[in-house]
Amino acid sequence: MAVQNKKKRNSKGEKKFNDPIAVQKIVLNMFEQAPHKAFHVEQIHKHLNQNIDWTPDVLTEHLLQWSEDGVLERVDGTRFRMFQQSDLHEGVFHITKEGYGAVFIEELLEEVMISERGSERPFHGDRVSVRILRKKNELLRGAIVEIVKRKRDLFVGTLGFTTRGAFFIPQENKVKPDFYINKKDIGKAKNGDKVIVELLEWEDERPIGRVVEVIGASGNHQTEMHAIMMEFGLHEEFPDDIEKAAADARNFITPEAIAARRDFRNILTFTIDPADAKDFDDAISFEQLDEEHFRIGIHIADVSFFVREDTPLDNEAYDRATSVYLVDRTVPMLPEILSNDLCSLVPHQDRMTYSAVFDLNKAGEIQNEWFGRTIIYSDHRFSYEQAQDVLDGKSDTYSKELTILNHIAYELRKDRFAAGSIDFDSDEVKFKLDVDGKPIEVFRKDRKDAHRLIEDYMLLANRKVAAFIAQSKRKPEYPFVYRIHPPPERERLETLQAFVSQFGHSITIDMEHKDRISKSINQLVNDVVGRPEQNIVQSVAIRSMPKAIYTTKNIGHYGLGFRYYTHFTSPIRRYPDVLVHRQLDRILNQRVDLISSESLDVMCRHCSEQERTAADAERASVKYKQVEFLEARKDQELDGIISGLTEWGIYVEIDDIKCEGMIPLRDLRDDNYVLDDKKFKLTGQKRGKTFKLGQRLRVKVMKTNIVKRIIDFEFLERLEP
Repeated sequence: MAVQNKKKRNSKGEKKFNDPIAVQKIVLNMFEQAPHKAFHVEQIHKHLNQNIDWTPDVLTEHLLQWSEDGVLERVDGTRFRMFQQSDLHEGVFHITKEGYGAVFIEELLEEVMISERGSERPFHGDRVSVRILRKKNELLRGAIVEIVKRKRDLFVGTLGFTTRGAFFIPQENKVKPDFYINKKDIGKAKNGDKVIVELLEWEDERPIGRVVEVIGASGNHQTEMHAIMMEFGLHEEFPDDIEKAAADARNFITPEAIAARRDFRNILTFTIDPADAKDFDDAISFEQLDEEHFRIGIHIADVSFFVREDTPLDNEAYDRATSVYLVDRTVPMLPEILSNDLCSLVPHQDRMTYSAVFDLNKAGEIQNEWFGRTIIYSDHRFSYEQAQDVLDGKSDTYSKELTILNHIAYELRKDRFAAGSIDFDSDEVKFKLDVDGKPIEVFRKDRKDAHRLIEDYMLLANRKVAAFIAQSKRKPEYPFVYRIHPPPERERLETLQAFVSQFGHSITIDMEHKDRISKSINQLVNDVVGRPEQNIVQSVAIRSMPKAIYTTKNIGHYGLGFRYYTHFTSPIRRYPDVLVHRQLDRILNQRVDLISSESLDVMCRHCSEQERTAADAERASVKYKQVEFLEARKDQELDGIISGLTEWGIYVEIDDIKCEGMIPLRDLRDDNYVLDDKKFKLTGQKRGKTFKLGQRLRVKVMKTNIVKRIIDFEFLERLEP
């Protein structure tokens, strides 16, 4: 698959460029010599005369288009210049589910949709400089001016051979296009091998790379899972010095360190976690103060006590920033001796904790609060299933305490929804694997009261810690890590409204009173429960929301309906929680060496980016197993719902396993289907039959591609709702 350039030769035999991207690069090089100067079209054409076949009129058309895209700035009808640096913003480039490029600008807390044109060639995850062009309704549009930093220069995928060399297919669908590999750079790799390729350059249509490592034969479970980890820069193992530092952290537990803590060891305390959990971040203590009042402690593993600042162990945790949960393994943020032992709140062991303690009445109203370092002793470990059995009426030693805790949690939840919290309760797909890692069963985890009970107390701690800092009377305010969620933009809400109206639903779009929007979305979520369109409506509603991030600039958490919110409750698996513990401890002890806003901002940005990487890796591992599961079920008829429509295909999500595949439009022989993206449907031009978003279909697996983790379906029939 040789690299092809759109080039001719002039009278001297020199190559001439007709490719707009190649011409644009020459123009930008010219402008960079005088970045503030405006050039006339004829000056630019004269500069390019030996390189292009275009007339001045054709060049002008392209210059106008590049101005529209934000690559250049139009001074007047015939003069152009580079954009000025002051007009630029930085952010991380990503490919949306619909295949569009976008950049989230942290300083603006807004997402910018990116034009496909431009001389810069970003990969998903690259940090880029963006010129904002215009704002259509509430949606920003812009163009990439510079790639500030590549997220990576190593890529994972599959090698294929040609007579002239090889082509490399990145296994991440969001990395496009395929690479070209020269013969001399193939090494010992074989056709079809899973390999790691280093990017050498990307000047023409295709990136050029070289093979740096052979992972193994494609299709093998261990090969594919290691490939996913390498694709996202994940490492299971820790260096020896980090493991030793983690083991040595046990020495920090001294009588003096214990004596400095508030002692909860004689207070009833227990954990509620998944049955297969190995690390326990949180525990709950319960005291009955009188008939109407209770003291409830939310105790969190004191990771910051063991992981000291600016040490190699701390640097390793910061680099990872989060644990990653793949289908068959966890890639941890901390070494096992910390995550599964010293920091884990296992039963019948003294454990160092950081706690948020609340005195509440039965209505969930807080009478008093306290934050600080503690020591606890967990009396019992519940799995979610065991706790749920008790809540459902099974007799247990702690039936009374669990029942009261659940009642108060319900009151907290009711108040949260009344304040505008949105109840997105999406399904989680899990796999049962055989000894070789093959998926033999796919199931969905149900969330019941036991899950919600823990969630509500964790939300309470996160919310009140953030409010305690934000509402202090200190000026200027304490630098702190907030978990924020911007409100949705009008254009996305209008798209959601247009979609749900097809099912007879509606939402309120009132940008002046955003709480009305959240309440109407909650009503929508409740209205679709049990209906055929439930999953697709919830999915589209979630996609209409911006992503939550970490930042020092608090604007509240729209999705939860909280004015103040942070992450305090999971420091074993999230580095931002460690930062929150450290800064909170400094503030409580009136220390002057607070972590600066500038330092926290840098760390927040890194943690937000690592969180997105972890989510992508987790989705990739799930999709790989879903494809593998369906690969063994070809010719089996499956029911699903249309989850997406494009000009090239119909995306269908299968009911039972929530796996998405595509019906290629080229395979629909009965008609020529045209997309109407405003009405979310494809319509046949001859017979008028339609495919609509949310419509139910019966399909059959036609083709699977584990390398790309994609599935092609064969359309069988439309189903009744």
